[in-house]
Amino acid sequence: MDVRTPDGQRIAYRRIDGARPVLLVHGFASNVEATWGATGWLRAFEDAGRGVLAVDLRGHGASSKPTDAASYAAETLARDLVAVLDAEGLVVADVIGYSMGSQVARELAGQHPERVSRLVLGGIGSSEPFAKVGVPAIRAALRDGRPIDDPFLDGLLAGAQDLPETERAALAACAEGMATAPVALVPLAPTLVAAGELDPIAVGALALANQLAASYFEIPGRRHGNSLSARAFKQVVIDFLGVSRAGMPEPGRVEP
Repeated sequence: MDVRTPDGQRIAYRRIDGARPVLLVHGFASNVEATWGATGWLRAFEDAGRGVLAVDLRGHGASSKPTDAASYAAETLARDLVAVLDAEGLVVADVIGYSMGSQVARELAGQHPERVSRLVLGGIGSSEPFAKVGVPAIRAALRDGRPIDDPFLDGLLAGAQDLPETERAALAACAEGMATAPVALVPLAPTLVAAGELDPIAVGALALANQLAASYFEIPGRRHGNSLSARAFKQVVIDFLGVSRAGMPEPGRVEP
């Protein structure tokens, strides 16, 4: 499936029929299949009877790949998600983001709170990773092919350097556009924050959860890249989304 945005970009997405579709938003230098398919999330939601709308963000997967940073402002990527919801006739949806996708999902909830029923923010901490690393370092790695000697940056850009030059240019523009995204620290929709116990990219995740008055789940023994495959993570999320607004748990830790 795909939809055209007001600025002429093509946004590709995968639809799985089922009750109360969940909107899934992947992370940087990834796509629907790598983030949600290969790690078992699509199957988990199918087994739970939930529908899915899984979006390839612009600059990724089968979506358009502009190479100017202005095309990747957080509010622009959030509007792309609204375009998908509108195309599917969905007024409101549960939304799950991972890594950079959490930034975009949070922007969607901030700009369009009426469209988000519940929000799951995975693999994210209390700071913006692109701003922390610095756009010049990311641009040098992606556009100039310079070696990465920083483990944090290496984790952020894992696999990206093997992509074609045009795709790397789009990712560099995406990182530059997202680096200016503010870290919203106000409660949005009922929210769950989840992060791997050993994830360096999600430093400050518990503090973020506290600031958002959100529930928090620490994924035992997991890093940024392998947190998504954890069964406990999937089950906590499915249970969280299965609770009505009136029955939301109090903010705090969620036990596995």
